[in-house]
Amino acid sequence: MFRSYDDSKHYAEKHMACIDSTWANLFLHHAVHAFYIGLISFWVARKSKDGQQWYERGERSKLALKKWAESSQWTFQNKWYLLEAEELYCNNDFDAAKTYYEKAIAAAKSHKFVHEEALACELAAYFYLELGEAEKATELFLLAHEKYLEWGAFEKCNSLFKFVEGIRTLYLPLTRAELEQN
Repeated sequence: MFRSYDDSKHYAEKHMACIDSTWANLFLHHAVHAFYIGLISFWVARKSKDGQQWYERGERSKLALKKWAESSQWTFQNKWYLLEAEELYCNNDFDAAKTYYEKAIAAAKSHKFVHEEALACELAAYFYLELGEAEKATELFLLAHEKYLEWGAFEKCNSLFKFVEGIRTLYLPLTRAELEQN
């Protein structure tokens, strides 16, 4: 879903149109939707012309997740940290965003949410890549790959591996050993 801009935007808009009139906003289902809608919203806010509308959606999702995190830190803290990082990224507060990406990764790891640790690593990697810090991005992409593999998301691993190979080719200089082989 992520990095497929048109699909993400389309499904998020469909969800936002029906959330108030369905039973879908009950308990955990609502929290999970708030989390993913928040992530999509902050991403679309950075990339689209109607960014303010999407930013506000992301903000609402983050506030909903904060309430959930206050009632169950174990389950929701890492998700709230990741939304906070994404919002800070939207606001160009890069130092604070770095801190919250680290917190999201650490909380997901300590709470044993392997799939959310992978997601936090992946989103942090995209963040670092867009900042021009390709080595840090690659490190995080590889960690995300490892965690997705541990979780059993093999197709995601294949997709991420191909993407990382492209980054390495474009952004990172060859090592001395690689230069000698060429």
